[in-house]
Amino acid sequence: MSRWLTRTAMLIALLLAVTACSRIGLAYRNLDLIIPWTLNDYLEINGEKKDWFNERLKEHLSWHCTTQLPGYLDWLDRLKTMVQTDQVTDEALQQRTLEAKAAIAETARAITPSAIELLQGLSDDQVDDMDAAFVKDQRKRQQQYLKPTLQEQIQQRSERMEKRLNDWLGPLNIAQRQRVVAWSTALGDQNQQWIANRAHWQNQFSEAVAQRHSPDFPKRIEQLLVNRESLWTPAYREAFSKTEAQARSLLVDLMAESTPPQRERLLKKIDGVKKDFTDLKCLKATQP
Repeated sequence: MSRWLTRTAMLIALLLAVTACSRIGLAYRNLDLIIPWTLNDYLEINGEKKDWFNERLKEHLSWHCTTQLPGYLDWLDRLKTMVQTDQVTDEALQQRTLEAKAAIAETARAITPSAIELLQGLSDDQVDDMDAAFVKDQRKRQQQYLKPTLQEQIQQRSERMEKRLNDWLGPLNIAQRQRVVAWSTALGDQNQQWIANRAHWQNQFSEAVAQRHSPDFPKRIEQLLVNRESLWTPAYREAFSKTEAQARSLLVDLMAESTPPQRERLLKKIDGVKKDFTDLKCLKATQP
């Protein structure tokens, strides 16, 4: 389905906020679901700190798999029931979104102490490298998402969305493709607000890490990782609310226009996500 639903359905990430030394595959991917704009690829962890990180990572993954994944399975069942009973409504999608956000927040809270400990142990050189990587990231995204004209941005957003939808629903019909174009057009210059807020968060993170030995550092990092919405720019806060509403409206309309084969494909995709979870050894070990 849409990027919003695809990524929410794949609510499976759990790593520390600054993972780079480990490329855990399994079903744990899409790290930015838990921590926005993770520091993955921004830091290199070596020596004893790498061993510490790997051990702490195993503990977090075990906790996440045994305590959080069962709830995700229930969430996917509710999503599946919505499709089966033709109840993909704005109200139902709002409820699924609130549930997903709560799950993300719970995991973020659980991993924050480890993230704080790891960040406090960074050297000045590592912090400099992180800051430089942030600058590089910002330039890259500005080039990719802001340099094109607004009309080009709208077209590219439509194309990205249609590609994701094709994966979940199969080829879209004419009415569905037109609806995707209308959705992208309604978002306008949303890229600008998204990129600006991303840079805003990264800059605040850099400022916090520069003061990593100060008494209020843990509280600051917790706000950045768990209560990140409190630090959004006013413009992005308004844009995000609009984006969520537009995403729900798009999904409701697409499902209203969906064909039986499309709904069957979507149900199979949801079942596939469930199977990825249930096949994890850590989850099987908790089952009688």
